[in-house]
Amino acid sequence: MSKNGILFDLDGTLWDSCVAIMPSWQRVMEAHSIKRPPITQEEMNSYMGKTVEQIAPLMLPEVSLEEAINIMKEGCIEELEELRQNGATLYDGILETLKELSRDFSLFVVSNCEDGYIQAFIEHYNMENVIKDFECAGRTVKPKGDNIRTVMERNGIDKAFYVGDTILDKEAADKAEVPFVLANYGFGEVKNPDYIIEKPSELIGITKEFF
Repeated sequence: MSKNGILFDLDGTLWDSCVAIMPSWQRVMEAHSIKRPPITQEEMNSYMGKTVEQIAPLMLPEVSLEEAINIMKEGCIEELEELRQNGATLYDGILETLKELSRDFSLFVVSNCEDGYIQAFIEHYNMENVIKDFECAGRTVKPKGDNIRTVMERNGIDKAFYVGDTILDKEAADKAEVPFVLANYGFGEVKNPDYIIEKPSELIGITKEFF
C-alpha cells in the first residue's frame, strides 16, 4: 500500500516571519556596532529561502565572510526566541488547511533555515500532531532537494509533492523528482510550476486531483 505525503517550505508558504524577526536582527546589528541602514521588510523578504551562508555576504558585505556568518548565527538564535514566544504572520487559513490535510496525508516541512526555526513554528502553533517530520539545511548542511528525499525515504513516502514559493523551491522539487506546487501568495515568482495555489485552502482540491 502506497503512502502519500505533502512537503512544505516554511517562509512564504506557511508563514511570513519578516516583520516578526526584524527587531531581533536590528538588535544584533547594533550589538556588533554594524554601521548600515536599518533592515527593511523588503530587504528581509529578499533573504527568504536562502541559507545563512548565502545571506551573510548580502546582509553584511562590510565585514569578512566568517564574521558575517557568526553574526548571522547569533541573529538566528535571537529570532528563534522571538518566534517561539510570539509566532509570525500566518497565511490565511493555513493552520485549518494543515489540520484537514493531516487527516488523509502525512505532512512534512523542509526548509533552508537554521536548526530550531521549524521547531519554533511547530511549537508555537501546537502542530506536533500535524507535522510528522521536518528537515533543514541547518541540521544536515545539505541542499533542500536532498533533504526532501531524505524526509520521504525515512518516512516511507511513495508519492508526494512539494509546496513552496520561490525558484529555489522549484529547483529543489525538481532535484527530488516530485511535482512542485507554487504558493503564489509568497515571496517569489516561478515559471512553469506543476500546480499553482492562490491561497492555502486550494491544496485540498489539488490532493483530489494528484493522489
